[in-house]
Amino acid sequence: MTVIVILALVALFIGLRLYSVLGERTGHEQQQPILKPADPDARVGHRPAQAAVAPLAAQDTGELAFLPTAGPGVRALLAADPAFDVARFLEGAKAAYRMILEAFWSGDLDAMRPHVDDHVFETFSTAVEQRNKDGLKLDNRLIAIEQALIAEATVDRSVAVLTVRFEADIAAVTRNADGEVVAGSLSDAVQTRDLWTFRRDVASRDPNWVLIETDEEQ
Repeated sequence: MTVIVILALVALFIGLRLYSVLGERTGHEQQQPILKPADPDARVGHRPAQAAVAPLAAQDTGELAFLPTAGPGVRALLAADPAFDVARFLEGAKAAYRMILEAFWSGDLDAMRPHVDDHVFETFSTAVEQRNKDGLKLDNRLIAIEQALIAEATVDRSVAVLTVRFEADIAAVTRNADGEVVAGSLSDAVQTRDLWTFRRDVASRDPNWVLIETDEEQ
């Protein structure tokens, strides 16, 4: 009886150790770089939802919705388009961030096509084709978007341009044709900081925003 109890305690101890190791995020592993257009004028399509409701200022959300330096541009946008809602725009931007990354990681060009322009589609499809040629697959996971806020905002005539800063946890793994891991680890998530820039003609009836550039915050 004593031996059984001891063995049970040993098994419990090993189980707890495995859990603590697998659940830990060290942040030291490097993630697969996110694809960015080689041309700074590259375009990516995006359609976040927008509704005609009262606009929200940063103070109204209880969280930081835009940096102080973006305040004048956000106010100019609200003057040009009173239906613009900061919180709803950011929710749509986060949805686009997840969808576009996951489509690229999985190589689902059909899912990506309606949301990107010709130049960026060509850039993305070339990267996916090269990955397939090399016999590699990405098994990346967007664990969480910790924060999304407007870092820059401008309005030129009727064209609004907003840059959103995303802070996200991403676990990245690269596998070969046999499914073996050749880089990365799903047990660790690396924090990334990306800057995605969206554009929309507020004079248009089309409520869709277009993602026109992506970059990493240095």
